Amino acid sequence: MSQTIVPDTQARGLLASLPPTPRALALLARFDRPIGWWLLFWPGAWAVGLAGGAGERWSLIFWLLLGSIAMRGAGCVFNDIVDRDLDRKVARTAARPLASGAISVKTAWAWLLLLCLAGLLVLLQLRLYAQIVSLGSLALVAAYPFMKRITGWPQVWLGLVFSWAALVGWSEVSGALTAPGMLLYCGTIFWVVGYDTIYALQDREDDALIGIGSSALSMGRHVRAGVMLCYLLSLLFWAAALWQVRPQLLVLAALLPMAVHLVWQVATLKEDGLDPLVKFRSNRFAGLLMFLGCLVVGSV
Repeated sequence: MSQTIVPDTQARGLLASLPPTPRALALLARFDRPIGWWLLFWPGAWAVGLAGGAGERWSLIFWLLLGSIAMRGAGCVFNDIVDRDLDRKVARTAARPLASGAISVKTAWAWLLLLCLAGLLVLLQLRLYAQIVSLGSLALVAAYPFMKRITGWPQVWLGLVFSWAALVGWSEVSGALTAPGMLLYCGTIFWVVGYDTIYALQDREDDALIGIGSSALSMGRHVRAGVMLCYLLSLLFWAAALWQVRPQLLVLAALLPMAVHLVWQVATLKEDGLDPLVKFRSNRFAGLLMFLGCLVVGSV
């Protein structure tokens, strides 16, 4: 098990005690890295809170979390099926179940189908309009693994995908994709680009060697400035979303904790060692700060 432990995994405890095949399937779906599903989940929770649905529709938040776990897992399995040859060439990903040969591609496809069925269960809990919005993300999800091969900014595509829950949550509560939900979505795209650029700092050398794209590579010596710009744009879009819901200057104070946290990330970022991973993972807490802000504004 020691050979499969890398800095960004939490494959210890219960997960480490599983038999080889179940453990490999759990690792393939990144169940050892819960940060991924939290980052996928938070935008949906923000939308529910901002739309004023957190009280009456509290169960919706639970379903969005379950859907995030299932679909993030499905996305990771599909990504690893596509990227298994590239993963073998990168130190951080060489031990992944498909890249290392721990499980077969056929088994991975079966696991992907099972995770998609769990996602379907969540989809059926939504109203028709929100179901249609949810299905609109499938093409983006399917195309994402190929973006690093054709663009130096795959994080932008990831932003489109990982922000989609904001549209789902907003459309489910409000019944339509109106301006606040769209502005929330746009801001979240820049948030994702920012934090995933920080995450990509870990792989800059390997990415350059094997010739795949990354915003951390594209920004070059200006990673700090680039991430700060992304975070600033996210705050501006989010401020506009809150203003659409409640046009009062005081509501913008709800963004202050999130703004302080994002500034801290950039101001203290070290571009090597484990610090990029620490800053990346801190966005789980940032998501909570943003949720509390949306909850207050949507409930007033």
